[in-house]
Amino acid sequence: MSVDELCINTLRILSMDAIQKANSGHPGAPLGMADMAYTLWDKFLKHNPKDPQWINRDRFILSPGHASTLLYSLLHLTGYDLPLDELKNFRQWGSKTPGHPEFGITPGVEATTGPLGQGFCNGIGMAITEKWLAERYNRPAYNIIDHYTYAIVSDGDMMEGITSEAASLAGTLQLGKIIYLYDDNDISIEGCTDITFKEDVGLRFKAYGWQVIGPVDGNDTNAISDAINRAKDETRFPSLIICKTIIGCGSPNKQGKCSAHGEPLGIDEVVLSRAELNWQYSEPFKIPDASLIHFRKAIERGKTEQDKWLKMLENYKTAYPDEYQQLIQDLNSKLPENWDEGLDTLFTDANLKLATREASGQVINLIAPRIHSLVGGSADLAPSTKTTIKSVESFSADCYSGRNFHFGIREHAMGAIANGMTLHGGVIPFVSTFLVFYDYMRASVRLSAFMQQGVIYVYTHDSIGVGEDGPTHQPIEQLAGLRTVPGLVTIRPADATETAEAWRIAINNRNKPTALVFTRQKLPVIDRKTTSPACDVKYGGYILWQSSDIPDIILIGTGSEVHIALESAKLLSQRGIATRVVSLPSWELFEAQTEEYRESVLPRNIKARISIEAGVTFGWERYVGSEGVAIGIDRFGASAPFNVLFRQFGLTSHRVVSEALKMLNR
Repeated sequence: MSVDELCINTLRILSMDAIQKANSGHPGAPLGMADMAYTLWDKFLKHNPKDPQWINRDRFILSPGHASTLLYSLLHLTGYDLPLDELKNFRQWGSKTPGHPEFGITPGVEATTGPLGQGFCNGIGMAITEKWLAERYNRPAYNIIDHYTYAIVSDGDMMEGITSEAASLAGTLQLGKIIYLYDDNDISIEGCTDITFKEDVGLRFKAYGWQVIGPVDGNDTNAISDAINRAKDETRFPSLIICKTIIGCGSPNKQGKCSAHGEPLGIDEVVLSRAELNWQYSEPFKIPDASLIHFRKAIERGKTEQDKWLKMLENYKTAYPDEYQQLIQDLNSKLPENWDEGLDTLFTDANLKLATREASGQVINLIAPRIHSLVGGSADLAPSTKTTIKSVESFSADCYSGRNFHFGIREHAMGAIANGMTLHGGVIPFVSTFLVFYDYMRASVRLSAFMQQGVIYVYTHDSIGVGEDGPTHQPIEQLAGLRTVPGLVTIRPADATETAEAWRIAINNRNKPTALVFTRQKLPVIDRKTTSPACDVKYGGYILWQSSDIPDIILIGTGSEVHIALESAKLLSQRGIATRVVSLPSWELFEAQTEEYRESVLPRNIKARISIEAGVTFGWERYVGSEGVAIGIDRFGASAPFNVLFRQFGLTSHRVVSEALKMLNR
């Protein structure tokens, strides 16, 4: 048995043993993918197991995350900080080897994968950032940013719509340093893929603008090597290498069958598979010395590559000191000291009426010249979401240094691509669409939060304030949906001044994604001479205005409805009712405050409370309690001018005052 065969079978046996010990997992894909994964990692992948964060490493994504034992085996064998005991503890509490790869848990895992299609799109985001940084910083003889993005993708990935969205964009952008190996094994959980999936994937990707290589024999390392070399020779277009493989390869009774996909082989089949693979060891988790020695050569190769790069970087620092300083700042997500100068005074005219989406656009264009790494765009809605950075170019196949991004009408892929951009490092991306279309990208936003990636999501047209476009475009339940995502900070500002503060929070919040939710309709700018300062937005909720330190009733609002609360409070005060108005733009930030602070804003002994928000009332019981009233919309909207809609749905000061008087028995 050659050393290559021994190493490939080591991957198969380790994966099989980990799954069998856990009595849980997916053996079919690791067994079938072992040849292509070994070939890529042993002969092509530029990485340093002793420094997984080296910025110029090649990226590798295992998009079908259910094949995680293959990746964990590669990481352990090549010398990452992943001891063998972690493979023995696969899928167990507290291990570094969860059922699907998780970014931040396992050294060397570049992205959380499992929901099919997400990893495919993350890689495209990484390739975009590589292109952007390279165009910005590389100089003759100094290719400081110069790496490939590799992935193994599956039949399941190819079926997902998100993959089509992202593949089309990648071809349009001519991202030539993407090389994906397609594990084409013709099997899914329910049986042969042809029951649902008969298309010619190669022709489909050619139509997207990809170079398609193959099909090649996915068990022939020479054929795989030749295909990867061909892909590297094509610098203009992304490459898809179609590798025909056999699911469960090496398992005599399960290979080629759907039963190999998602359940352990069983002890008897493990024994038979060892014999089929000519494995000389009966005990589980045995790694032959020759195999380990060969795999661990990756450490020295990686060190050599990184040392060569570090030497080049040192010379670059001398030759291009300004570019070097800016690059390091971008890679470390470090903000210039004056980046937010002028935010406090951007909106001081109390006579101004401005939609918060318009205010957001002004904020973007104030801070973008200072924050070099701030880039972003929309799902074909930038003129409406006001997310164009003025006086700069668009990112395209003709201009990889552009800062305005056009994702097309591809919300789901847009979110996943933005995740890949932040995972790569070096940019701060914002992406935008209408709030109602958040549902099209929810899975990507969830993974932003799960991976703690600081993507900024700009959602405009935030309520029935959309008006005549009607209920298909009027978000009702989306705010509640955003608030249910753990780790996502949602901010719905009440006016332009709160909008400026919301952006300040989002830019500073690099370890969590932020959803900024803005109006289409114009709103008055709150006169801060008579209310609390807008900087209190950082607390998530604050006392905006009150007629007495000890209120009879508290009115709580978010976004445009804060103005209804203010108007109502003044009417109630004229009746001698002590009223407090609380602006609560972010539940998450408010809940992060001390109990003492939260009590100071919403005292438990004040039971008379009314919330006003143009969305579902679900969740508001947290703040109004059993004795309060939540005014909202628990049905879909309608087509009419927005002021008519607010009146028809009872989002008026008249309704608030009526409810308050009833509650106080006045």
